Amino acid sequence: MRDITHKSITLRTARAVGIVFCSQATLELIRNNALPKGNLFDVARAAGFVGAKSTPQLLPHCHPVSIDGMDMQFEFLQKQLQEEWFSPDVFLRTGIVIVAEAQSIGRTGIEMEVLTGVSVAALEIYDMLKPVDKELEIGCIRLLEKRGGKSDRDKYFATPPSCAILVCSDSTAAGKRTDKSGKLIKEMLEAVNAHVKYYKIVPDDEEEIRRQIREWVAEDVQFVFTTGGTGLGPRDHTVNAVKGILERDAEGIAEAMRVHGQMRTPMAMMSRGVAGSIGHTLVVTLPGSSDGARESLEAILPAVFHARKMMMGGGH
Repeated sequence: MRDITHKSITLRTARAVGIVFCSQATLELIRNNALPKGNLFDVARAAGFVGAKSTPQLLPHCHPVSIDGMDMQFEFLQKQLQEEWFSPDVFLRTGIVIVAEAQSIGRTGIEMEVLTGVSVAALEIYDMLKPVDKELEIGCIRLLEKRGGKSDRDKYFATPPSCAILVCSDSTAAGKRTDKSGKLIKEMLEAVNAHVKYYKIVPDDEEEIRRQIREWVAEDVQFVFTTGGTGLGPRDHTVNAVKGILERDAEGIAEAMRVHGQMRTPMAMMSRGVAGSIGHTLVVTLPGSSDGARESLEAILPAVFHARKMMMGGGH
């Protein structure tokens, strides 16, 4: 199974639809509650819930997901109700439309559970109708919407945000050590469609760090990510340098990074990292270790890019 430990825990939602095509005569039996096997929709709904809960047992690569809420509704196929979901030729037929939606707070999406729930509910309807209808057909099962995780990326920024990376390290600036964390940060930012405009290495010196950040702020670089100097060492000056020039603190960003890291290593509590704004630029201090930088970015990307809209006067 794919490793999802790097993903953040967020609210995930999904909605799916499907159709069981049947005859008009069968629809009349359903309306009149005259089916040989009794009530149709209550049983189909229960079967759909069981199917959704059983998804990890049916699909080997699906991670177990906590289904925190699920609803399933049934409608007769009608153009005025479902026109946005299906092509015109679908409405030349008669049938039962199944609509399911679910919510989960976790690291991976819930769309497969919703699709499985629709599929099993359709099979249950098929089974209950087969004594009275020999022309049954299941079709049009598809995902209508999913939200959470990568699906929400577009809402955080309309155009690629401009970023700068500042590696703060005495040994790296002196050529005694090869930078790894700064290059990793660049890869991760570009992977979420951010534009890395600058990448620079400086000593862990307060005045040098402040001078470079102010230069990027003056140029209106939207996001500055520093790496290094967030620990408790005698030469860890980055946090003090950044704190001294921040105009507004964004403590929630720093806390999100620490909480995410703490779930992976107790050493994350040693981080003194801060975040905040200067003008219309957001500055985030990341650890100097590659693992620390990666885990910190996993905690805040791409949601952190929404800060630009807020700094420009937009709402949440």
